[in-house]
Amino acid sequence: MRLRTKILILDRRSFLASAAAMAALMPLVGRSANGEPAKLERSKKFADAFAQVLRGVTPVEDKVTVDLPELAENGNFVPITVQVDSPMSEADHVKTIHLLSTANPHARVATFHLSPINAVARIQSRMRLAKTQDVIVLAELSTGQILMSTTLVKVTIGGCGD
Repeated sequence: MRLRTKILILDRRSFLASAAAMAALMPLVGRSANGEPAKLERSKKFADAFAQVLRGVTPVEDKVTVDLPELAENGNFVPITVQVDSPMSEADHVKTIHLLSTANPHARVATFHLSPINAVARIQSRMRLAKTQDVIVLAELSTGQILMSTTLVKVTIGGCGD
């Protein structure tokens, strides 16, 4: 049995019309039926890891700058840079920076230990993300305070499986 395939060739006008239609529909992607942004699932592993890092402390969303792409074409290699605004003195410094993912098979992506000798609270790395999810950065300070930042990363090709 011989299969016949038909190749569709679009002219410039058809291509541009299709692209314009897709661009018009993009704001609707990732929205629920009532038009609100869709809530991403957070795994039980994430909830456990998050609670373990916080140890009852309420995090403050402040002083943490995260450089992470909004769209990761390949979840196997997602670059991340984190910087925490801290004097890095003996009395006031960042002790630990935790990277957590809300939907990876392992919620704790990485933990970085710092001290005043670092002079700047900044880390650069790369991470794997299984699918579209939030990346949570928690910075533990020597004062006991925990700073937090949340960044949504849309992944088009999964980086790690179950």
